[in-house]
Amino acid sequence: MQFIVALAAFACVAMAQSTNIGLPKAGTTVAAGSDLVVQIQRPDTLTGSDEIAVAIGMTSCPSETCASAGAELGTLLYHGSFDPEFHDGSQPPYENFTITVPSTFAAGNAQVNVAHLSTYGASGETLYETYDQAVVIS
Repeated sequence: MQFIVALAAFACVAMAQSTNIGLPKAGTTVAAGSDLVVQIQRPDTLTGSDEIAVAIGMTSCPSETCASAGAELGTLLYHGSFDPEFHDGSQPPYENFTITVPSTFAAGNAQVNVAHLSTYGASGETLYETYDQAVVIS
């Protein structure tokens, strides 16, 4: 029983450190070759964390379902530091990244893919996560 409680507590701490995509919203239409703001949000927590890096890529899958970000990031459009900050009281800390949608992407389904790496807690546990957001290329 104690093992289950400990496992649940560990999962809650890890989830509290998780980030998500605030922008673009799912289903956003964007033109190939245009700029797109990708907002990565990290909810504020009581557990200390150190951000290491974030990578942002895109995949074009005009007539099929895109593979998950865990399988591939696609065309890598940003990789480097991640420093989320508070901007107002209505949103969690975040950082905006402006990327350029590849001009070679065909009209149809596409996906913004993110990989995030950080450490958290006194012992420096590592958190690696991937996630994605579906968009449409016009």
